[in-house]
Amino acid sequence: MKLLAVETSTDACSAALFIDGQIEEQFALAPCEHTKLILPMIDQLMAAAELKPQQLDAIAVSRGPGSFTGVRIAGGVVQGIAMGADLPVVPVSTLAAIAQGYFNQNSVAEVAFTAMDARMDEIFWGCFQRNGLGLAALIGDEAVTPAAEVVFPDLSGFGVGSGWGVYSEILNQRLAQRVLGVESEVWPHAACIAQLGAYGFANGLAVPVEQAMPVYLRDKVAKKQSER
Repeated sequence: MKLLAVETSTDACSAALFIDGQIEEQFALAPCEHTKLILPMIDQLMAAAELKPQQLDAIAVSRGPGSFTGVRIAGGVVQGIAMGADLPVVPVSTLAAIAQGYFNQNSVAEVAFTAMDARMDEIFWGCFQRNGLGLAALIGDEAVTPAAEVVFPDLSGFGVGSGWGVYSEILNQRLAQRVLGVESEVWPHAACIAQLGAYGFANGLAVPVEQAMPVYLRDKVAKKQSER
């Protein structure tokens, strides 16, 4: 299987190439530079592997939630490549990618309470459990709410993601004694998008590019002062 993955939904920007289980990645923590970086990253990966887009089986994309602009950048890049090469697309949750990155680095972690700072006094959040294949599987639903309103399942796990850096006190109080540890500096990586995307492609989760819709979780990307 040959699969390209793209991730631009946060301040981190990355692309990865999955070839028969091996993953190569280009990654940079570079706020506001995604449009300048992402295409050269993809070009370098494809050139190193001596591949053309038509030789890929699919493209995996970080579908959100995340920065409105960042999610749109990834979607636009993937749409252009997929349409030009007639490739299907595998949408992958940004929150799942964060959880997967943590699981990959922490063999003892089985549950991740993933939270991303969503600005406007809210967080994007979701609970993920490591499945039998070592992959992040969502428990319940993803949502966006104030930190004081999260509803994680009655499990013990690790707090992961930028939301824990901004709202650690509130989230720790909310989850009482169920938090085994916290790591806020965990960014979504295209390598994890590729890892989850390859599984999705193998299990029939790829869709035509026009059906690969972004997930913002929030109906509004801005609120009036009176609504805050």
